Amino acid sequence: MRFVLVLILISISKLNSLAQTTTEWFPADLNIQPFTAHFLEPKTGFQYLFDIEKVRIDIGTSHDIIHWIGEDKSFSFGADFFTYTRARSENNFKFPVETVDYLFGVNGSYKNKSELSEWGARLRFSHISAHLVDGYYDAESEIWLEGREPFIYSREFFEFIAYYKIYAIRVYGGITYNIHIVPHEIKKGILQAGFDYYVTQIQTSFFTPFIAFDFKLTGIDEYSGNNIVSAGIKFGQPESRGFSILASYFSGKSVHGEFYDTNESYATIGINLDI
Repeated sequence: MRFVLVLILISISKLNSLAQTTTEWFPADLNIQPFTAHFLEPKTGFQYLFDIEKVRIDIGTSHDIIHWIGEDKSFSFGADFFTYTRARSENNFKFPVETVDYLFGVNGSYKNKSELSEWGARLRFSHISAHLVDGYYDAESEIWLEGREPFIYSREFFEFIAYYKIYAIRVYGGITYNIHIVPHEIKKGILQAGFDYYVTQIQTSFFTPFIAFDFKLTGIDEYSGNNIVSAGIKFGQPESRGFSILASYFSGKSVHGEFYDTNESYATIGINLDI
């Protein structure tokens, strides 16, 4: 963590010395918009998980603290704070919370934009911890459901994603390296690729349809693939704050740390407040 802070301070001093660079503190928008189908992005909303009859509630934000803006390029430094909560769907509108994952970290990004295309990269350093909570505990029997008891799940990692965007199609690839992870059987490297496409050809001043895909190659004993396909309608401009109604399909290892070794596949429908 000290290394990251030192690197940030050096970058700030170098950027401030560049000519023709404008500094903007606490900008309204992110330098690089979240990758639509990437699970570890800021979300505020919920999704119903049909096949396993769960509800996921997301509360998260990412804010750029500072932008350095040049003629056709921009740099940023910001911070991330997310929670991903899974609840069980029961009668009478009850949703006992089963598990919750917490993420916090810092990020830096670079973007180069021309009239027709854009490319850039984002580096994040983050911590995730996961916990089972009382909705997964049977108080009468005094047992955890399905024989799964709480354990320590924690990881600190660097995530680097580079992308290229032409017109409204953005493709990206990245790598994540877990510098510390518990349980130790989880492999340290993750490879990632995907795209998002906001269909501007049928865009209106009110909404824009989109489709997105994300693939991760992760491993416990062996490597396997995680897939997320997402499609929907965003109300608002594609690269700004708005509101989305979306459907998605997930397959692979669970996105929740306390269920890291569980294979899941399900379709979802939900809403998201886009930052």
